[in-house]
Amino acid sequence: MSHSYDLKQISDFFANDRFAAGAGCVIDAVSEETVVCSVEVTPQLMNAAGSVQGGAIFTLADLCFAVHCNLGLFNGSDAGITVGQSCSISFLKSPRGKKLIAKSRRVSAGRTMSVFEIEVADDRGSPCAVMVGNAFTTAKR
Repeated sequence: MSHSYDLKQISDFFANDRFAAGAGCVIDAVSEETVVCSVEVTPQLMNAAGSVQGGAIFTLADLCFAVHCNLGLFNGSDAGITVGQSCSISFLKSPRGKKLIAKSRRVSAGRTMSVFEIEVADDRGSPCAVMVGNAFTTAKR
């Protein structure tokens, strides 16, 4: 059964992720199947060569990953906090658009371990990066 999520409640909780919030990352949509986050490309996100810094792309993907693997906090399942255990990101090409959009999907979910894939594209639809994140759910709060 699919759960309906309160985007404001989730956004308020993740506002405490000060690094992602400070970079301008926002949560756009949340469902069991996917989470969508985005960030406007600003001069603060650029590297010395004039393209979007890899850390900015990773930060957006990581926020999307964090939101998706912690949905249990918002659906009444009495889950513990889920943290990233490991991740791998492949940068495909430099984004050319004015906005980056990350979309996640759950690949596997177990009692304590889960795997997510996060795709990042620019607002022109050009794929920029793919991240695979392994998550570990801690003891209940």
